[in-house]
Amino acid sequence: MALWCERGDLLLGYVLGVLVLSLQSYPVSVGGAALKMEALPEAGATVLNHSMALVQRMESLMALGNASDVSLRVQTLNTEEVKVLPAHSLVLSLQSDVFRDLLLARNGSALVLGETAECAAVFDKFLRYLYCGDISVRLDQAVPLHRLAAKYRVEALRLGLARFMGQHLSSESPSGGGGGGGHVVAWYQYAQRVGDAPLRDSCLRYLSWNLSSVLRSAEWTSVGADLLLALLRRSDLVVQSELELYDGLEAWAARDRPGGGAAAAAERAALEAIRYGMIPPQTLFRLQKSSPLMQRHYGAVRDLLYLAFQFHAAPPVQLAKYFEVNNCSVFTPRNYLSPAWGAPWVVGSPTRDDRSFSFQTQLGPSGHDASKKVTWNALFSPRWFPLGARASSYGEPGAMMPSPTDGGRPRIIVTPATSSPDFAGVSFQKTVLVMARQQGKVVVRHVYNFHQSTEEAGDFLAEADLQRRASEYLIDSALYLHVVVKPVYQTLIVAKK
Repeated sequence: MALWCERGDLLLGYVLGVLVLSLQSYPVSVGGAALKMEALPEAGATVLNHSMALVQRMESLMALGNASDVSLRVQTLNTEEVKVLPAHSLVLSLQSDVFRDLLLARNGSALVLGETAECAAVFDKFLRYLYCGDISVRLDQAVPLHRLAAKYRVEALRLGLARFMGQHLSSESPSGGGGGGGHVVAWYQYAQRVGDAPLRDSCLRYLSWNLSSVLRSAEWTSVGADLLLALLRRSDLVVQSELELYDGLEAWAARDRPGGGAAAAAERAALEAIRYGMIPPQTLFRLQKSSPLMQRHYGAVRDLLYLAFQFHAAPPVQLAKYFEVNNCSVFTPRNYLSPAWGAPWVVGSPTRDDRSFSFQTQLGPSGHDASKKVTWNALFSPRWFPLGARASSYGEPGAMMPSPTDGGRPRIIVTPATSSPDFAGVSFQKTVLVMARQQGKVVVRHVYNFHQSTEEAGDFLAEADLQRRASEYLIDSALYLHVVVKPVYQTLIVAKK
């Protein structure tokens, strides 16, 4: 039995050595002949692929611990809890240079690893990935697994988990809560802490574009002050109205928080980020009298309220003659979903003919303009060709315009139905929100800004394959859009010299 075990260990070591060297494309010397991993099969040869069987054997090797030469002692920090996992130094060194260095520096057959409780709980999953190359992940396991992949520099797993998180922002949080977004908040905080800018930006963009549902979630009031301020300072927030955002801030501030002066400073900074010019004056009067948050920090927003009331009392053109507001966001609308700012648009069978519809908005949020209405005409073209492409095609002898299946891309044009003197000095920014179904939930997937045509955006629906019935951009075979029209007054201001 001892001899069999010794020979079994030697054979296993040889097989693993060949596997490692083959994966690294290094030549292996067998009987004096050099062998290399073949990039392509020989002409006329048939490839026999038994890689799944090899994966199964590797999984069994890990589970049974046969021929293990190192014992991983995973100790939960600040506790006595230890998880012992048999492993093979060759596999660990192949997958991680951090493990390789730890193994070279170890004394004895045990390697002690200190991990947080969350990381220790998923360490066996992490180890299995090192052996088998696949892993099953729940939302609440993504962060500890990502932390382990980063710590031990397993780059493929780290990037795969980052993609997983980016693709599951709209999934229902493990804690429930109805509105969703709880796990996205946790992922944002983690990404901010470890300096993962792409993941941080993806989370922040998702929260910004789906903020109405996040405001209704149970997790909203537990959002950190840094994330709250990062959201409130953005102009691309998608909410019903600025008042909905203020009410969300009030709910956030009503939760007891430690910190004393720091908490009060965060509340003041958040109040200063509210765009009071976008809230009707009668509502501002009510908030002054009934909002505990505003009463608590009235001094911090008094000047902003005064400016907002002036904005509502006079034509914006007149206001621009006397005030320098180029750097003041109080006059910059966000993406409001209320009917005064735009309308939803469901484009059925969006790969067919052009579609059009009309809608009305207020001329502007100022109390002076709120009663004035503007009618807008919107045109959706499913297969529009840029002028340059058309000119190129027509310029060649015998050339024909490409057929619909040859290319083209969708385009939306939004123009006023009539002109008006009231438009003088006001530029209108149009925003199209594109919905998609992700993990069974309808979310805002893209936000495009333009003045007349989405051609200005350059990449409108560039990733959407509307010909494919299973496209995530199609909801019941239709394209779900929301068009927002925002008057921008900064162009009226003459900078002081």
